[in-house]
Amino acid sequence: MRIGVPIEIKNNENRVGMTPSGVFELTKRNHAVYVQKNAGYNSGFLDEDYIGAGATILDTIEEVYEIAEMIVKVKEPIEQEYTLIKPNQVVFTYFHFASSETLTNAMIKSKSICIAYETVEDADGTLPLLIPMSEVAGRMSVQQGAKYLEKPIMGRGILLGGVPGVPPAKVLILGAGVVGYQAAKMAAGLGASVHILDINMKALRYVSDSMPNNVVSEFSSEYNIRKHIVDSDLIIGGVLIKGAKAPKLITKDMLKDMRPGTVMVDVAVDQGGCFETTRPTTHQDPTYIIDDVVHYSVANMPGAVPYTSTMALTNVTLPYVIKLANEGWEKACENSASLAKGLNIVKGDIVYKEIAEAFDLEFAEA
Repeated sequence: MRIGVPIEIKNNENRVGMTPSGVFELTKRNHAVYVQKNAGYNSGFLDEDYIGAGATILDTIEEVYEIAEMIVKVKEPIEQEYTLIKPNQVVFTYFHFASSETLTNAMIKSKSICIAYETVEDADGTLPLLIPMSEVAGRMSVQQGAKYLEKPIMGRGILLGGVPGVPPAKVLILGAGVVGYQAAKMAAGLGASVHILDINMKALRYVSDSMPNNVVSEFSSEYNIRKHIVDSDLIIGGVLIKGAKAPKLITKDMLKDMRPGTVMVDVAVDQGGCFETTRPTTHQDPTYIIDDVVHYSVANMPGAVPYTSTMALTNVTLPYVIKLANEGWEKACENSASLAKGLNIVKGDIVYKEIAEAFDLEFAEA
C-alpha cells in the first residue's frame, strides 16, 4: 500500500502522524511511505530520519494526497485539505465529526473512507487510540489551568497548591474518565483541593480507592455542580460520550455564580465542549473571558507537547496502520471488531449512528 503522511496544517498543531520507527515497520513489510518535507520537524524528527527508515520525501501536501492510498494524520482535515481527499482514499486520523457539520459534509462529498481514531473501540468499551491523548490533555489541563489562574492573565491570582498558612486552590473536575483521572492526579500532586464528579459509580470507586486524601469523589448532578462552582478556582471539563456531542454541564447562567478570575478548561471541546460558553481556541490565542470567567478551550492541547504526544499516539496507532496496510481497509475491519468501530463515513455514507443523529442525517449500516 502507498501511505501518505502530510504536515499537520491546523493552527499550532506540531504533532505528526507517524514516526520514523513507524515508517520502518511499514517499509520492511514492502509498503511505500511518502512523508511531506519537514512533516516531523516540530516533533523532533528530521527528514533524514524518515529517509533512513525507508520513506520518500515529497515537497508538497498535494503530492502526498495525490499518491497515497491511505493518509495517516493526527487531526481532522481542515478546509484547505477537503478537495485533496480522493474517492476510496482511506483517511485515518482524529475526526470528531459530531462537533463539525462542515467537516462531516465535506467528507461525505469526498467519497473517502474515514476511520476515526477516537471511535476505535475494544470489547471492554475502552478507546485505545483516544486514551494516550486523553492522558496528555488531562495532565495538561491542570498545567494550563494553574498558569491561567495567575493574575496577569486575569485569573484569581491563586497558587494551585497554596503555601504553609494559606489554603490551596479548589479544583472541580467534571468526569472521572481518562481525562478526569489524569487531571485529578496532577492537581492532587500539586497540593490542590480536588473534587471530581461523575455519574459512573465504578469510576468514582476507583478514584476513591486510588487517589490521595485531597481528592474527593462525588456523584454528578446539576445540583452538585451548582454547589461546587461558587467556590471553585479551576474547573476542568473532561466528559465524553463516544462519537457524540458532549453534554452541556455548565450553562451560561452559571457563570454569574462563579468568582471573578475563575478558570474553566474544557478538554471536551473536540466534541463540542461541555460548557455552554465554550468555543474552540488555538495555542496562539488560547483564552477568552465571559462574565469575568477565564475560558481555555484549545482544541488540540497535546499539540503543545508534540514530542511526547506523537510518541504516545503512534505507540497505539501503528498496529492498526500496519493492519490496514497489510489487509486493506475492508478485510482489516472485517477481521477486527475494534477497528470496524472506527468507521465513521464510508464512500459518502455515514456509518456511525451518533454522527448521523448529531446533524439529523441519514445513517447507513456499515
